[in-house]
Amino acid sequence: MTTGLSQGDFNIDRMCWLAGVSRASYYRHWLDSAPRRAETGLRDLIQKMALGNAHYGYRGIGALLRREGWQVNHKCVLRIMREDNLLCLRTRPFVPATTNSRHGWQVVPNLARGMILSGVNQLWVADITFLHLAEEFAFLAVVLDAFSRRVIGGRWIRISERVLPLRPSRWPLPIASPLPGGLVHHSDRGVQYACGAYSELLHLHGIQASMSRVGNPYDNAKAESFMKTLKQEEVQGLAYKDADDARRRIGAFIDTVYNTQRLHSALDYLTPEEYEQKHSGGRRMEKAA
Repeated sequence: MTTGLSQGDFNIDRMCWLAGVSRASYYRHWLDSAPRRAETGLRDLIQKMALGNAHYGYRGIGALLRREGWQVNHKCVLRIMREDNLLCLRTRPFVPATTNSRHGWQVVPNLARGMILSGVNQLWVADITFLHLAEEFAFLAVVLDAFSRRVIGGRWIRISERVLPLRPSRWPLPIASPLPGGLVHHSDRGVQYACGAYSELLHLHGIQASMSRVGNPYDNAKAESFMKTLKQEEVQGLAYKDADDARRRIGAFIDTVYNTQRLHSALDYLTPEEYEQKHSGGRRMEKAA
């Protein structure tokens, strides 16, 4: 709102006098129409953002708006999305058990509990999820850096395999480069992580093993949160032809969406790569397998 010159040498007072209306009438009309026009533009942008990010809630859409320079209250975003039926709907997918903790391998204590992270490569979290393909079943094993929640490694496991494949090139661990001392690898108590071959690999590279407590899902919440996101935003509703098709499409989701585009509320609404760059001075990013 301004009372200065608006059209050449005509200020608000001059234009009101020429139009035969009072200043109060002019401002009442402005307050009735200008905010509605501004909200129309905001509503249009929210609709486009919600359609392009179908699994974002109103807080996520609000973060996207702020990245575009909009200063908007989250209550306003919630109201518009509710009025336009844009609030995302969550369904509960069928998730079979992927953890077999009834085995004879050694179970190690939970070292991750209470860790205060200040950077990458301090704590890795690992998990496995079940995938139903068109003609077969498979598991996907992933490793995330707990500091940035970036997926740093992933491998496929066919349903017939009881443990992770023993060939070093097939491990879901990004161990191609030297790792810092004190790195902790946290997982559940499943046989895939407790077996001797996996434990030996961790020991060989100086990585300390850590496992969740019995019946406590919060101990590995970050890895499980990623699996939930993967199922809801990529896997759900899609039919993969085979393992190669699933590997290609899920890999593209991890590389081009989750790691580089998806905003995380726990990361101050930054992407995992942006969060790493902000806190580690532009550290080089390796691609997830």
